[in-house]
Formats: sequence, structure tokens, C-alpha cells
Amino acid sequence: MSHKTTRREFLQSTAALGTAFWVAPSPAWSDSKSPLERLNFACIGVGGKGSSDTESARAHGNVVGLCDIDDDRLEDKAGRPEYSGARKFNDYRKMLEELEDDIDAVTISTPDHSHAPAGVMAMRMGKHCFCQKPLTWSVHEARVMRQVAAEMDVATQMGNQGTAMNGLRENVEILRDGAIGTAREVHVWTDRPIWPRPPKTPANPDHVHWDLFVGPAAYQPYNSACHPFNWRGWIDFGTGALGDMACHSANMAVMALDLFDPFAIEAESPGIVNEETFPDHATIRYEFGQRDERPPVTMIWYDGGKKPSRELFPGLSKEVELPKGGTLIIGDRGALFSPDDYGASHVLLPEEDFADYALPEPSLPRAKGHFTEFANACKAGPAAMSNFDYAARLTETVLLGNVALRVGERIEWDAEAMAITNAPAANSFVSREYRTGWRL
Repeated sequence: MSHKTTRREFLQSTAALGTAFWVAPSPAWSDSKSPLERLNFACIGVGGKGSSDTESARAHGNVVGLCDIDDDRLEDKAGRPEYSGARKFNDYRKMLEELEDDIDAVTISTPDHSHAPAGVMAMRMGKHCFCQKPLTWSVHEARVMRQVAAEMDVATQMGNQGTAMNGLRENVEILRDGAIGTAREVHVWTDRPIWPRPPKTPANPDHVHWDLFVGPAAYQPYNSACHPFNWRGWIDFGTGALGDMACHSANMAVMALDLFDPFAIEAESPGIVNEETFPDHATIRYEFGQRDERPPVTMIWYDGGKKPSRELFPGLSKEVELPKGGTLIIGDRGALFSPDDYGASHVLLPEEDFADYALPEPSLPRAKGHFTEFANACKAGPAAMSNFDYAARLTETVLLGNVALRVGERIEWDAEAMAITNAPAANSFVSREYRTGWRL
């Protein structure tokens, strides 16, 4: 029996509390202090959001591997006493190969285009996988991540932490309970993009391993505008405003109304800038057909500061200023307005119609913490709510908007065939060909 199998089976066997972590007041499994019971993590990307993800891993186990393409970020994290025992790497492929027998799980906090190749490699080794949102750079990668997670039977979670906010779960219950009647329209908006488009500089600093940053994308010369943050706006590496925020802000509506596999998507925008970067604003319309007993729904996404018309908010006081980001779900008996990016708060409109409204009995488990859900799932506990079976479908929905944006015309989507049927050439945006040396 291999060492990696021994570690995984041992961790599962110690999870004697079953599903109790959802309700029990006692400490969660991930709080165990026994070295053999603690998860061993390898962290891919340790700067920016990766810094806090690495801290979360350390709080729930042992960090034995640190990886970053930026030596400055890597040394900053590795130089702290709490990570003195972790090995350092610039290339996650080398880290996974060398530490395969010593790790139980990975965290992936890289630019979007590297999520899938790192995640699939880890999962095929039998490693549990926490990956930042959006789950992938392309629609095709999201489908593969979901399939591999199921095939390997590993614990997974996407890093859209709003899923573990009990307010979001409450809103899902309200909508499923039919408080606003039959939902027909969803409006989601954000103030993104907030990243500038600075000029490129040709000199590659010694501390940045640019070839590893480019990873599976087509190679291009060093671009200072893409590291460490502004990559989000560049189509080769990021997924724009939609990819940055929709897995947060559309999450509650998608979960409550099963908004998967739209049959048509259309975007209005100035178009891709210089064939390099996403536009500074866009409005994207998704059409969902009949879903079991649910009637068709239209979801409209707004970014770049655009917002839905105030006339769509029934009975909302003129004194209430619409927030920079939020969600409005309109039904035939009212509307649910969530004035935050995570769908974790709500106002039922018109307010006077819901003055005596009583919340339904909880039907979803209440969370103990986003990363805690993942850590407990790694020890054979219940699946995290934002596991890849769910998160990959959410990501497919989200990223189809970017396909429509890049095509510049209405697209019709066959989810089962994973193909655009009315504009075959647009299928080139559903996936990408990886550079030599990189694979799913």
C-alpha cells in the first residue's frame, strides 16, 4: 500500500464525528492537534489572495510546500517562522511530483489561467483541492475539473467564501420557499473592473519567473502590466470583471434557481481592447429554459458601474442609493434585493407586503467557516457546499458570458454537447490549446 493511500485512509478513519460538524458545539475535526490527524497542504500561489489561503491552510493543518513564480513573494512567506519547515518551489509541477507522498491537499491561488492544469494534476494524484474563483479560465476546463473531481473522489471547494455565509443560505431558502412567487428575472451588478491598464515594460525582473507565469497560455514577452494583480483584465490570463465577481455575486441566485446551462447568451460592450484586454464595461444577458418544474428565467449581468433601472425595484424608497454591487430577483409576488456582493443580506420588496413575513425553517446546513468546510470534507466529512460538482457548473454559467463578449454576437449553447450551435467558429473560445509542457 502506498504512503499516500495510507495518509488518506487514516485521515478518513479519524473522522469519527460523521456529519456532526454542522451542528455540534465541540471543535471541528480540523482542530485536531495530533500530527498524524492534521492535513498536510501544499500551497500554489502564496501572495495576494494566496497569502490568506495559505494562512487558512496553516490554521487547519501543516503547510509542507510553498510555490510561487515570484521569488519575493515566496521568500516573504517562507521566511516566517510558522513556515520554516515548508519546502519552496517556483513550479507547482515539480512540487507536486516531489511531495506527492507527503501531501493530502492543495490550495490554488494563482491567476485564473493556471487553476485547471494545477488542479487536475493534483486531483489525479488523489489530492483534495481548494481552488480560488473562478474555478477555471475556460468553460471546457470547468467541465474537466468537475469530471476529474468525481472520478478521483476527492474533497473540493472553490474559494467563493460567500457560499459559507449563512445569510446567503437563508436567501436561498427564502427563494426556494416561494416568498416572491415564481422568479422570472435576475439582475446582478458590480463596480468591477477596478484595475488599471498600465503600459508594458520589457525588462523581466530577476525575481519573476515569467515563463512559469505564462504557463499553459501562448507564450508572450514579459508584461509588467500583468503581475502581480492586473492580469485579471488580460484575456490570456484572467477572466475580467465577470470572472472576478460573478462567482460571488451571482452565486446566490444561481444556487436558489438552478441557473445552469443557459441556452442563449448575448453581450453588449465596446468589445475586446486591442485583442488583449476586457472592456471597461459590459451588459450580458443569459436565457435559461425550463428546468424541471421551474419556468424560464432571464439573468442580466452589469459591470463597469452599470446598474439595473430603479424602476425594477418595486416600492424601493427613492432615498435608498443602489450599492456598487448587488442582486435583484423579481418574482410574480415581489422581489428579493440583496445589497451586497455575496448575496448574504436581503430586503423583500415592496417592504409593506412582507411586513409579517416569517423566514422558512432552515433546510440548508449552517456553516462553521468556509475553509473549515473544506478541511472537514478532506477528512470524510460532508462535502463543502461550493464543491466542484456545484462550483464547476456555476463557473460554466459565468464564463459563457465571456464567450459571448468575445464573439460579439448572440450565441446559442448546447450544454450536453458543450458546443455553440449557431456560430461554430465561436467554439474556439470555449477551450484553449495548451502550450507544450502543460496539460490538463
